[in-house]
Amino acid sequence: MNDYISEGNYNYLIKFIIIGDAAVGKSNLLVRYTSGQFKEEYQLTIGVEFGSNNVIIGDNTYRIQIWDTAGQENFRSITRSYYKNTACAIIVYEISNKKSFENISSWIEECKNTAPKSILMVLVGNKCDLDNREVTEEEGREFAEKNGMLFFETSAKTGKNVEELFKESVKVIDQKIKENYYDLENDSCGIKKGNEEINVVLETNLEKDKKTCC
Repeated sequence: MNDYISEGNYNYLIKFIIIGDAAVGKSNLLVRYTSGQFKEEYQLTIGVEFGSNNVIIGDNTYRIQIWDTAGQENFRSITRSYYKNTACAIIVYEISNKKSFENISSWIEECKNTAPKSILMVLVGNKCDLDNREVTEEEGREFAEKNGMLFFETSAKTGKNVEELFKESVKVIDQKIKENYYDLENDSCGIKKGNEEINVVLETNLEKDKKTCC
């Protein structure tokens, strides 16, 4: 991971959120990206999990905070609050689960209704290492192009395209910052300059949610 540096120095702090149906591999994408590990045994996410990493784009170092949300309907009231002040939504389906792909439209709609208008949405077809594919790469790419989204097929198990997913997403945000697309004086866009914390309140709420849910 030679593009990443220690977490102490960064120019911008960005909030990401990972959403999608249960069991599509959202948590393993987070774990693979932040620690290089993979958990074979499925574990239900209770409310929200959190991870972070640093990535360099040109002369800028970005600290990305990644919030992994539960896909079950009974946790949606908790996870909806995490859409706010978000710069990028990673919307995940499983390539061997057609239903999870069909549900992407509802996740996009919820994101549009709850997240900032400036949010970048990225479509991810996860578990591309599996043989029992139900969604072709062409279907995923076509859907993403139709909805103005970046598109990646990933495998949290093998690590395929996981780093690329996050780095390319940050590249788009970096370009938009250069184009003055965001109002960086207002943290509602999900981006903060320097070492200021972007979501102290949300981190506090996360700890409360864990205590309540677990």
